[in-house]
Amino acid sequence: MTDALLAQCRAIVGDAHVFGEQADMAPFLTDWRGRPPPPPRAVALPANTEEVAAVVRACAASRTPVVPQGGRTGLVLGSVPDASGSAIVLSLRRLNRVRAVDAANRTMTVEAGCILYDVQQAASNAGMLFPLSLAAEGSCTIGGNLATNAGGTAVLRYGNTRELCLGLEVVTAQGEIWNGLRGLRKDNTGYDLRDLFIGAEGTLGVITAAVLKLYPQPKAALSALVALESPRHALTLLGLLQDQCGAALTGFELMSDFCLQLVETHFPKLRHPFAARYPQYALVELSSNESEDHAAALLESSVGAALDSGVARDAVLATSGAQTLGLWQLREHIPLAQAAAGKNIKHDISLPVSSIPDFIARTDAALLQAFPGCQLVTFGHLGDGNLHYNVAPPGGSGHDAFLQHQDVVNRIVHDSVASFGGSISAEHGIGALKREELARTKSPVELDMMRAVKAALDPLGIMNPGKIL
Repeated sequence: MTDALLAQCRAIVGDAHVFGEQADMAPFLTDWRGRPPPPPRAVALPANTEEVAAVVRACAASRTPVVPQGGRTGLVLGSVPDASGSAIVLSLRRLNRVRAVDAANRTMTVEAGCILYDVQQAASNAGMLFPLSLAAEGSCTIGGNLATNAGGTAVLRYGNTRELCLGLEVVTAQGEIWNGLRGLRKDNTGYDLRDLFIGAEGTLGVITAAVLKLYPQPKAALSALVALESPRHALTLLGLLQDQCGAALTGFELMSDFCLQLVETHFPKLRHPFAARYPQYALVELSSNESEDHAAALLESSVGAALDSGVARDAVLATSGAQTLGLWQLREHIPLAQAAAGKNIKHDISLPVSSIPDFIARTDAALLQAFPGCQLVTFGHLGDGNLHYNVAPPGGSGHDAFLQHQDVVNRIVHDSVASFGGSISAEHGIGALKREELARTKSPVELDMMRAVKAALDPLGIMNPGKIL
C-alpha cells in the first residue's frame, strides 16, 4: 500500500482503526481452519456504511484489492487475504447495530457486523424468532452468513439465509451505496440484485446491512434421538415425520455411530444414550406454536409409529430442556471431536434427499477400495440434503501423510456428488479452497455467466480476488 492510501484510510476511519503492523493484523488473518496467509497491506475497521464506501472508493482509485471480513468462522479461506500481500482487509465488526425492529411487518434491520447470537437475542427480546442457527452463532456475523448463504440446523423449516433476507444495503465495487433495505415480500421490479450479492462471498460488493424476516416464537421445541439401521431407514423416517408432523418438523440431523464414538472418546461427559449401539442415528426436532403438550404428543405418536413399523430400532425422547440440550450437544460436538482426533479431509456437499443413501453406499465403497481402512465421518442436515462427508486416515496412520491424498479423495467424492446431481458446497461457500474444484465441476456455460456478472459489477477485479472464480 502506498503511504498516501494508508493515510487516506486513516483519515476515513480514524488512526486507531487502521492496522498496518503484522502483530496488530494477526487476529484478522485466519479463519476457522487456522491457516494464516502472508499479511495484507493493512486492516481497516470502518464504523458505518459511509466509511466503508469511502475506503472502497480509495481502494478502487488505486486498484487495491479489498477483502470484506466478518467473524472469520468460514472453512474455505473465503474471508482471509490471498498471498499477494497487497490487499486491504475490511473488517465490518464495528458495524454492529440493530437499526430497527418492525414488529407488525415481522422484520428487523441489522448491520453486517452483528453477531448472529445477538440478532437472535434481539428478536427474542421483541417476542419473535430469527431462526438461523449454527454452531458458530456466538462469533459469526450476519454479513458473513449472507455472503455465504449459510444454512444450519433449521433449513428444513425456514430455509437458508437467502430465504430469511428481504433486503440489503451494499457498497459496490465502485464505492457507491445501494440502499435496497426494503422489507417487501413481493417486489417484481426487475433483476433481483439482492440475490446476486447473497452467496457471492464478497466478490461483487460489500454487504453492510440487511432486512431480516422474523417469525413467531414457538410455544415449545422438543427433540428425540432415533436409532436406525441404515441411511435408507433414515430417509424413510424423514418421510414419515414429514407426513405426520408437517411444518412442525424443524430439524432432522443424521449421524453415524462412528461420529458418536468420536464424541464419546474426546468428550466423555457426553454419554451415549442407548444401551446398545446402532449403525445410524437421527436427531429430530419438532416445534409447535400451540403448546408443549401438542409438541410432545406429536413427537411421541410419530416416533412411536416409526418404532412400530420397524423403521426405527430405538428412541430417546427429551422431556426437558436439559435433555434436549444434551442430545444436541452430541451433534454439535462432532466437528470438535474430529478436530481433537486429528486432521481430516472435509466435504460440505448437497444432494437430492432421495439420493443420499445410494450416495453414501457408493462413495464409501469407492473410498474404502482406494484407501483401505479409511474412516468415514458422515453427519449433517439430512432433512435438506446437506451432508458433512469427511474422510480420516485409518486408525493409527499419520494424518499429515493422509492429507497428501486430498486431491484424489476430493475427486472421488466430488465425482460421485456430480453423478447424483449434487453440489460440492452446500453451506460453506467456495472461497479459495474449492475454487479449482468449482472450475472442474461447473459447466463452461455456467462459469461464463458467473464471470460476466463479476466483470459487470467489479470490472477492476478488486473485490475479494482469488475467491470463487
